[in-house]
Amino acid sequence: MSLDLIFYILGGLTIGTALMVVLSKHPVRSVLYLVLTFFLISANYVMMNAQFIAIVNIIVYAGAIMVLFLFVLMLLNLNKENEPKHSLWMTVGAMIAGGGLFLVLVAAMRDAILAAPMIDENSEKVGLVENLGQVLFTKYVLPFEVSSILFLAAMVGAVLLAKREKQTIE
Repeated sequence: MSLDLIFYILGGLTIGTALMVVLSKHPVRSVLYLVLTFFLISANYVMMNAQFIAIVNIIVYAGAIMVLFLFVLMLLNLNKENEPKHSLWMTVGAMIAGGGLFLVLVAAMRDAILAAPMIDENSEKVGLVENLGQVLFTKYVLPFEVSSILFLAAMVGAVLLAKREKQTIE
């Protein structure tokens, strides 16, 4: 089986599961399709020799963020009775907006130029963690450290927002 065929099969499955995320009526199934989409995207990254990005995608997105999404969905307790009713005008407006976006994407892709991939002589070392770490901790050390402070501030903010005051029983 050629690598091109595997790539096209993975790409088709990725697009199919991404469509199921949007088209699924049940929110939990939609989140599970999103997890499957992230795994298929990671498989595509492995096919492109970007192993580090594939592992980070699985750990961060399929692991942490999807657990958060499922937790929020379970807390929301979505029922058909609580679902807001949308008018016909909102549906028509959404279809017009989606069609306009699709038209803009088709027009942009019509003028796109497909370039041949540039293959380096060291192409087997491109996606390795060693090379990424070398660049990250030499050339990009300041942005890396600033982003770590930003993540720490976001984590502290999330903890403070989630903390509730204790209620006294009288």
